Amino acid sequence: MAKYIIKRIIYIVLVFIALSVIIFFLYNSVPGDPAMAKVYPLKQTVTPEAFQQMYEVTRAQMGLDDPLPSRYWKWFTRLITLDLGMSSLYNKPVMDVISVPLRNTVLMNMFVVIFGLLITIPLGIAMAVKRNTVFDRVIQVFTLVGVSIPSFVTALILIYFFAVRLGWFPVSGWRSPNLGVMTQWQETKDILWHLFLPVTILVLSSMASTTRYVRSAMISSLSMDYIKTARAKGLSEKTVIFSHAWRNALLPVVTLLIGWILSIFYGSIVVESMFGLNGMGNTFITALRNQDWSVGLGIQMFYVLLALGSNLIIDLTFGLVDPRVRINA
Repeated sequence: MAKYIIKRIIYIVLVFIALSVIIFFLYNSVPGDPAMAKVYPLKQTVTPEAFQQMYEVTRAQMGLDDPLPSRYWKWFTRLITLDLGMSSLYNKPVMDVISVPLRNTVLMNMFVVIFGLLITIPLGIAMAVKRNTVFDRVIQVFTLVGVSIPSFVTALILIYFFAVRLGWFPVSGWRSPNLGVMTQWQETKDILWHLFLPVTILVLSSMASTTRYVRSAMISSLSMDYIKTARAKGLSEKTVIFSHAWRNALLPVVTLLIGWILSIFYGSIVVESMFGLNGMGNTFITALRNQDWSVGLGIQMFYVLLALGSNLIIDLTFGLVDPRVRINA
């Protein structure tokens, strides 16, 4: 096991370096001038000569006049020390820029994962146990609709009915403007009130495919001969379903579930943009629109490392879920 983990860590390091090269060169091949994007708002406030001088100084400070390999090396050596550089848009360290959006995204997605798992797993198991019944077919129709409808359409529908028509929930932001005069409990309720619609949309968008996946895995497991043997021994249906069928159905499902749990760090560009939430997705797309490559690269490499680490966690989890799976070095 130890040898396998060491091998995988070496593999992660090599892939991380290779992807850092590719992503860095792709970012720097995009048309546009980050230095010009940073100083352009000041163009009308200074003389043309002063503006040109300001532009050249900014290019030098950002290292845009250096050869591309040299720029990559400087950026990568800072990256491995967790120094992501300065944001040209916010004029402060990238770590400070993404710390609040990351916290907000994790908070929102924790609710999404918790409610999603509490709904999808029991629902998928129930659909498999009651296969081809009215209950199963009705839920299949709803999940098929859920898979087919984009999240922004679901968002528009919920916003129209629950925010515009009924006025039950706010349409934007994390908190109310007068939050400063609230108690801790009132503040918590206010944040949850603002998060209700975004969390509901993300749960509905992700639960459809997950429910169908759990149902398929359970149907396959329930059709095995050992399930017939367990029932022939007189075991209760609850024991057959959860102790035998679900444990074996969990192996193909574990990849999806672990990936979903780790998705708490991922931002939703569509939902965060529609609700004006200061999350990772909204911060990322704002950085790209304003050619803030330091923030864009920092978020991108964070997700690369998260994805590589997730693969290792999923592989190690297989051995815990199913003892038949042995990890060999």
